[in-house]
Amino acid sequence: MGSVLNWISANQQMIYIVILMIFVGIEVIGRVPSVLHTPLMSGANAIHGVVIIGAIIVMGKAEPNNYLALILGFLAVVLGTLNVVGGFVVTDRMLEMFKKKRDNTN
Repeated sequence: MGSVLNWISANQQMIYIVILMIFVGIEVIGRVPSVLHTPLMSGANAIHGVVIIGAIIVMGKAEPNNYLALILGFLAVVLGTLNVVGGFVVTDRMLEMFKKKRDNTN
């Protein structure tokens, strides 16, 4: 218990910043109109390629017998890839909705 309290007191500023970020994020997302929510989220999902790069770095730095790091890194790569692909698919669908339809009748 003492080590937890020491860690909290050593990282007090970071904990305050994370709590503030949570409140700001909730306020910003809560004020986004529902019409804009899907395009914004699909774009944010597409940007999550950073997760993939971080997971690859974790897997590269992990010891060969550290199975927990390797499994978590692999899961992060797979789930991050699904998130990126899903973001691009949703963004593509949203953009297709705004294209003008061509009349192919002659």
